Amino acid sequence: MIERTPYPSPNPHVRLYTVVYKSGGLRVKGFLAEPLDDEQHDGLLYLRGGIKSVGMVRPARIAEFAAEGFIVFAPFYRGNRGGEGNEDFAGEDREDAFSGFDLLQDNERVRNGRVHVFGFSRGGVMAILTAIYRPVSSLVTWGGVSDMILTYKERSDMRRMMKRVIGGSPNKVPEQYDWRTPLNEAAMITAPVFIIHGRLDDNVSVEHAYRLEKKLNKADILYFNEYDHYIPPAVNRKIVGKIAVWMKEKGKGNV
Repeated sequence: MIERTPYPSPNPHVRLYTVVYKSGGLRVKGFLAEPLDDEQHDGLLYLRGGIKSVGMVRPARIAEFAAEGFIVFAPFYRGNRGGEGNEDFAGEDREDAFSGFDLLQDNERVRNGRVHVFGFSRGGVMAILTAIYRPVSSLVTWGGVSDMILTYKERSDMRRMMKRVIGGSPNKVPEQYDWRTPLNEAAMITAPVFIIHGRLDDNVSVEHAYRLEKKLNKADILYFNEYDHYIPPAVNRKIVGKIAVWMKEKGKGNV
């Protein structure tokens, strides 16, 4: 960690900071949220969805997880909020997730170096990659992308951006889409996995969850027949509580 600056917290029981840290030689920024006590807690790497300002980390969201008893770090990803470099949609910017995991593991308030990973939407593929290449204690994907080629096919509104950022279509640069699709390596994940998805999701279809589930040795599943990409706040809060309990219970033996 290079810099840590206090930031107004939306929760009186949570301290919030903006952080500058090193990732692949770049200075990248993110939010760090901690319970107000001085005790040790499990770490939680929160991997946001979207790109650039779309889907940017919300202080209230990570404070919600910190209030459940986690030291939470949420990268903005490179090129955002004054950070160096440029996002490339689960390409080189995966290092921002890996370095964020390392930052949490080195945090003296993180109990026994135990770090869980949570990915929402595009953050799902970042979380899967992190669980493959880092010793995560548990992995949660919520409405998460698992297959970048499928995203290109499903989201006609994102194709121009994906071609610009990734370097072309799946037909033109198939190796780039394959590199960004971790399904073939997902069986390497030994940590407990929890997949959450709405079956009405048009942003990230439930097929992403099905494909991930098939590649894993084992996973806990929560599918919602009645919800899409966004879940009503009251239900959302209950799910956050459920995730917190699940992580602390399932991740006990994983460091």
